[in-house]
Amino acid sequence: MVRGGHINLSILGALQVAENGDLANWMIPGKMVKGMGGAMDLVAGVRRVVVLMEHTAGGQPKLLHRCSLPLTGAGVVDMVVTDLAVFSIDRRGGGMVVLELAPGVTLAALRAVTEADFTVAPALAA
Repeated sequence: MVRGGHINLSILGALQVAENGDLANWMIPGKMVKGMGGAMDLVAGVRRVVVLMEHTAGGQPKLLHRCSLPLTGAGVVDMVVTDLAVFSIDRRGGGMVVLELAPGVTLAALRAVTEADFTVAPALAA
């Protein structure tokens, strides 16, 4: 089903996501790993990829300009949902847009823990 392109949506976790939609979710250097498993298939054979993850790890941003970990898929992520906000990613243009903030989160606080550049959706800016 996945490899044949019959799946419309894949929802998975990530270690890092870049502002252009690159995804790293299978390996942390120095940790014993046998392989990336089926994650590569899940992001390559679907029409839309949504990532659910915590916004930071050990106080470090997970939404980056460029992923520093090995990629699972290049330019595959369409949307990221974190504990702080919801972002859409224009895979063609490479831009991130924040669509929604979690209750109590300000744009200033979000920018402080996000390395990736992002714009603010007009509905949120109002």
